[in-house]
Amino acid sequence: QVQLVESGGGEVQAGGSLRLSCEASGSIVSLNSLGWYRQTPGNQRDLVATITSGGTTNFADSVKGRFTISRDNAKNTVHLQMNSLKPEDTAIYYCYLTLGMSNLRTYWGEGTQVTVSS
Repeated sequence: QVQLVESGGGEVQAGGSLRLSCEASGSIVSLNSLGWYRQTPGNQRDLVATITSGGTTNFADSVKGRFTISRDNAKNTVHLQMNSLKPEDTAIYYCYLTLGMSNLRTYWGEGTQVTVSS
């Protein structure tokens, strides 16, 4: 079993920055990718940023140039640095981790609230 614990959410004014962290623990074998999704009330959970086991990153168009994702392999931690935040970035941010190459297993954190005020 895998556990994911997010931290770093909060409230910030537009133009500000926040750094989210997610620490994974448990049986982490055959890592495929990990990263962040976000969700607002009444909407689906959307991809924000991912990083593969090989270090390849992918970002939603809406956050390109503003968000960066990084991984600390030794600590099984992934970080999301969010700069130039906008009110539309307000959401619950969920960390995820996918294991396996064919039989994929995805685990989710409980989410952390990010609120950007105008």
